[in-house]
Amino acid sequence: MHLKNFINGKWKKARSGEINEVKNPANINECVATTVSSTVDDVDEAVTYAKSASELWKKLSPVERGKYLHEVANQFEEHVDEIAKLATKEMGKRLEETRGEVLRGVAILRYYAQEGMRKIGEMLPSAASNNHLYAIRVPVGVIGVISPWNFPIAIPIWKIAPALIYGNTVVWKPAKHATASAVKIAEMFSKANVPAGVLNLVNGTGSVVGNRIVEHPDVHAITFTGSNQVGQTIATKVVSQNKKYQLELGGKNPAIVLEDADINMAAKLTIEGAMKQTGQRCTATSRVFVEKSIYQPFLEKLLGYVKNIQVGNGMDSDVTMGPVVSKSQYDNILHYIEIGKKEGAEIIYGGNALNGKNYDQGYYIEPTIFTNVTNDMVIAQEEIFGPVLSVIQVENYEEALAQANDTIYGLSASLFTSNLEKTFHFIQNSEAGMVQVNGETGGAEPQAPFGGMKQSSSGSREQGQAAVEFFTEYKTVAITSTFS
Repeated sequence: MHLKNFINGKWKKARSGEINEVKNPANINECVATTVSSTVDDVDEAVTYAKSASELWKKLSPVERGKYLHEVANQFEEHVDEIAKLATKEMGKRLEETRGEVLRGVAILRYYAQEGMRKIGEMLPSAASNNHLYAIRVPVGVIGVISPWNFPIAIPIWKIAPALIYGNTVVWKPAKHATASAVKIAEMFSKANVPAGVLNLVNGTGSVVGNRIVEHPDVHAITFTGSNQVGQTIATKVVSQNKKYQLELGGKNPAIVLEDADINMAAKLTIEGAMKQTGQRCTATSRVFVEKSIYQPFLEKLLGYVKNIQVGNGMDSDVTMGPVVSKSQYDNILHYIEIGKKEGAEIIYGGNALNGKNYDQGYYIEPTIFTNVTNDMVIAQEEIFGPVLSVIQVENYEEALAQANDTIYGLSASLFTSNLEKTFHFIQNSEAGMVQVNGETGGAEPQAPFGGMKQSSSGSREQGQAAVEFFTEYKTVAITSTFS
């Protein structure tokens, strides 16, 4: 499979001659696809067509634009297994997980297709009796979408779908470990006959392609999901250009388990929260604070669940955790595990790279649990983005909440308890954009706002009706009647 750019409704070769191979992280000897890195000129071409297409696209009614999104959703449903298998081979996530992600993309597309039938403005009272005052929402223009590899289907869709329904056009750069999936997504838009230039895909590096999208004068807003370091660079650049920007960044998500909780359920969901998608989620549970009175029985339950995890190729039906996405990610996770050891934390499960007959061709790491962790340790403060969980013993709820909030991040948090008073106190005082009670830290639904606080987010929200705030601007209109 040779990957191309998708510009103005056509598949085009990138101008660069630099060939890149997309390798299967479960078997690095397998080349999933090849691509040629795009250049600044490729980006400029894509932006030119997106700007031209916006004149027609924004004139369509939102209902008409919604019909296109429904048809894209139909295409995804028709090709769900094909897309899921490709995504699993490209970035390692289990087939069951990528299939669920494709179906989640379908739900997002249908949700925003229906958003095209909602109001796009409001009538307002005026001080003058002969004045008709109202406000309408209008598209921003050309949106630059820069998406990550860990959710190669859902995250691009939850950026692209609202951008399009509100009348914008898109120039999209996926992460290098999600280029094959991105091409497949663009194919679905092409099969749905979305007008040329409305969605444009350019593959390449962040330093060249991403940077040009950010700096291009005809790109009016940037939506980015990825690392804090890159996000801060984007923010600095776009502020000087007076562009809108939306950043969803890292997390160090805590779970708190109180003595009145169902500890069996809490242990099960904590392991799921930490190890699903091999821990490569910004909402993954990475710290769990456990009251002293239940610490030992909770650990026993935790170990019982983690021991049932079967690591292997994500295409195999009996596997419950796949490889990590790349050599750099593999090395980084193992580096953090070594830091944890040096800090004095104790590994009670895992902690090793997996080798041998079934693992020597891929990037496999054991699910890892640390105890004897203090909240000031590096492994309790920095985002690892892998299957590593730190267990921290606390005296009470108050100590747990204080330590859970003691982080630069504020994406998601969960509390396991049957105490209603503490539940509402946690909801009010947890410094996280998303709060779960008796649920794991991950998970999002299309109709609900998604995003974090502190350094996890730039403050705007993705998904739900909240998305309209970023992808539109208000225009206030006053019409004065000349009739007396």
